[in-house]
Amino acid sequence: MKFMESELVRILREQGASLVGFGDMRGFGTGDMPYGVSIALKLPKEIVRGITHGPTREYFDTYHKWNARLDALARLGADYLKSCGYQAVGQTSDVVKQDSQYRTKLPHKTVAVQSGLGWIGKCALLITKEYGSAVRLTSILTDAPVTCASPVTASACGSCRACQDACPGTAVKGEVWEPGIARERLYDFARCRDAARKISGENIGEDITLCGKCIEVCPYTQKYIKR
Repeated sequence: MKFMESELVRILREQGASLVGFGDMRGFGTGDMPYGVSIALKLPKEIVRGITHGPTREYFDTYHKWNARLDALARLGADYLKSCGYQAVGQTSDVVKQDSQYRTKLPHKTVAVQSGLGWIGKCALLITKEYGSAVRLTSILTDAPVTCASPVTASACGSCRACQDACPGTAVKGEVWEPGIARERLYDFARCRDAARKISGENIGEDITLCGKCIEVCPYTQKYIKR
């Protein structure tokens, strides 16, 4: 089968992907698979509107449903690439493992930035112009000859303090992202985790790191949910 970039995008879009991008991952330790496919799945507007006062049961359920959908998209895209004769690995939840510092070797948001989908906000989440930070991500690594986008190299957050002021754990430090900045300069993961677990326990009775406040208040997210 002849590989067609447009066909891969069509396949992923038909199965629900909101954004698809291609990035040059050379220099990120991906070995003989130097290209990335970034896939974003937007959160439903009504779900985001519902988390004004913290996580809801609907948000919790959507979070897990979206994980499954993203895994399916990554496998689907990788299978197509392999059927065309290329190497491909979908970075599904059973492939990407968290360590004790809530960090992965190659975060999906790094692939997204390299693929031109968005920048990293002050809350350390990917922000897209189309959906703000109301997206969940997955990615594929491959050696297929994709046409790479220009990486995003600058934040568009400016002087905005929305996520910093709204964070229930005062975890957001207010630094403006730039490529190569250490995650720890943007936010305190321990404060974020502890506050999110507390509010999730109070709101929905779940011991999970799930809050969503920084997602909901982002001006780019607000533009999306008000459209």
